[in-house]
Amino acid sequence: MVIVLWLVALGCAVAGQHLAHPAYSDATSLPGSQSDTGGALLARASSGATGYTGLVVVHAPTGGAGAATGATADTARALAALPDVSSVSELVTSTDGATAYWRLDFDVRPKTLGSGYPARLDRATAAVRQAGRQVAYGGGLDELTRPAGNDRAAELVGLSAALVVLLLAFGSVAAAVLPLASALVAVVIGLSVVGIVAASVDLATAAPTLAAMIGLGVGVDYGLFVTTRFRAHLVEGDDPDRAAGRAIASSGHAVLLAAATVSLALLGLYGAGLTFIGRLGLAATISVVVAAAAAVTLVPAGLGLVGRRIDRLAVRPPVAETSGAEDGWQRYSALVARRPALFLAGGLAVIAALSLPLGALRLGHIDAGADPLGSTSRTAYDLVADARGPGFGPGANGPFTVVVDLHGANQPADAIAAKLSAALGATPGVGAAGPLRASADGTVLTGTVTPASGPQSAATGTLFEQLVHHTLPDTLGGAHATGYLAGPTAGQLDFRDTISRRLPLIIGLVLVGSFTLLMLMFRSLLIPLKAVVLNLFTTGASYGVLVVVFQWGWGGGLLGVHEAVPIESYVPMMMFAIVFGLSMDYEIFLLSAIAEAWRGGSGNTEAVGSGLARTARVITSAAVIMTAVFLSFASSPTVVIKMLAVGLAVGVVIDATVVRMVLVPSTMVLLGSANWWFPRRPGRAGRARPVLPGPGVDVPPYTAGHGMPHQ
Repeated sequence: MVIVLWLVALGCAVAGQHLAHPAYSDATSLPGSQSDTGGALLARASSGATGYTGLVVVHAPTGGAGAATGATADTARALAALPDVSSVSELVTSTDGATAYWRLDFDVRPKTLGSGYPARLDRATAAVRQAGRQVAYGGGLDELTRPAGNDRAAELVGLSAALVVLLLAFGSVAAAVLPLASALVAVVIGLSVVGIVAASVDLATAAPTLAAMIGLGVGVDYGLFVTTRFRAHLVEGDDPDRAAGRAIASSGHAVLLAAATVSLALLGLYGAGLTFIGRLGLAATISVVVAAAAAVTLVPAGLGLVGRRIDRLAVRPPVAETSGAEDGWQRYSALVARRPALFLAGGLAVIAALSLPLGALRLGHIDAGADPLGSTSRTAYDLVADARGPGFGPGANGPFTVVVDLHGANQPADAIAAKLSAALGATPGVGAAGPLRASADGTVLTGTVTPASGPQSAATGTLFEQLVHHTLPDTLGGAHATGYLAGPTAGQLDFRDTISRRLPLIIGLVLVGSFTLLMLMFRSLLIPLKAVVLNLFTTGASYGVLVVVFQWGWGGGLLGVHEAVPIESYVPMMMFAIVFGLSMDYEIFLLSAIAEAWRGGSGNTEAVGSGLARTARVITSAAVIMTAVFLSFASSPTVVIKMLAVGLAVGVVIDATVVRMVLVPSTMVLLGSANWWFPRRPGRAGRARPVLPGPGVDVPPYTAGHGMPHQ
């Protein structure tokens, strides 16, 4: 019955997404920001002008790209007739005549024009193509023409890698396939729900990929925990129905607690006050919730059907926490207990080394210069950046629109325009400053400033700060006029600055929420404090690796990123929420086992060793699966997805090895019974009892030579 209900839910979700026609957009809104204010002024004063532009680039290696011919005239007219194009500039030609471009002004953001718009551009530029010219689309059109990620291929690679790990972990086909099947059903339903939501709510284009990545990883892990516990109960002699019930009563409860922690961290992104970021967290939360629901209902339903036959199809002798394996982890636990200070120092040294590059972290926006070679967006970017002459160079791919509000100005518009034009041209980092022109109603001055550097360059960010905080106010203050920088590049830099200001708030919200949850669960103050501090170490080390790979470019070529790029502004915030949430998953499973031993009367050191030995293998297997799933998405052509994939994979590896297997047990051994101190009402004594149903993945010793009982 449960399986049928899930299949019905699957069919309804897929059909609902098909009928909903979801649309995704990376448009961001920062009400009250200077770029948003400038854009609104421009729209009111210039008959709806938006500041959204795109480039149609024409190239002829032998020259003559911008020659006035019948083909160029026909193309200009065809471009002007395209939907949502408000105006087309004159053809701007490079000094050598090899490259030229039209700048198109759009009524809407080009990203929202739809997947069929590039074909319209191709038809509009057919005349110059037939004349032997190369044509590429850039500027704001790079968002529309940038190649989409191959999410399905990444999901297949991730599933295949997870299957291999599960076969090695269990040795049984049935035990390996059940968590995978559950995760796959959950991912499809989760993505369908995300698509239905996207039909009525603006979600970023990365939302489905992020949801698939997180849903697949946690779905397989949660299924692994439940299946492991089920097989342990079969070894104890339970019948399959009772084994499934007991598995959900212990591991299932821990799964729900872990999923609640991840969801809390993801939904905490709304605390930044940025709808764009919050809705990315919402998409990932949907996939986590569906995956957890499948793990506690669909997985036990499948286990009930398979029963004692779970190890019939074996590719190797079935593994069920053999005594030899557990003895190995017991010996390791004993070693940590004997030398806790040494292990703590070693673990902290590794974390410190990985976190060191964090000091060089630079947030920004990744421009089309990082797109795959041969793509039309990358071709247009390179042609414009490499050409010489007025209006060319790297900055031409991301100019600023200057908007000056003349309401209340005490000087003539011409005088203000002349003074500001001179100031803009003299500002270091400006490649070219176009003339400032008054709007039809005389209330606004508008013009264009082209940076000498590309949109993602640190120099462009510095120029932005100089213009907004010094050049514009210093020049216009005496005239009682106010200046703004508008357009996509200015908006992205405003977004970066907003993220930088609000990231500490998000970190604080997630830390407080996680500390409170763990404190209530484990009836301890030091355990949750240690957990949040160590999880901060995990996040810091992950950030450091991102800086090395992407910002410094060490090994980026292996991922298809052939130039150093800044860290996309919202990636650290997303990574913090996800890595912190996933880290808490493993923390809960490990601490549940330790707390159960403590509650059963073991001493602190004995409880730590017992909990580590009982959970180490399954946590390691889960981490390997999660890492494989995340790394499979590094094949995406989208650099932001590559960043998230690598950052999350590194975070999981660090957390499951250095943090969970070294720092947690060594600190808990050193802290001793202080781990379990918790304020109690006067007159109450005894051990604080964690609010737990038992260890999430505890598995009793498996007697060597004792086979799995079969019917």
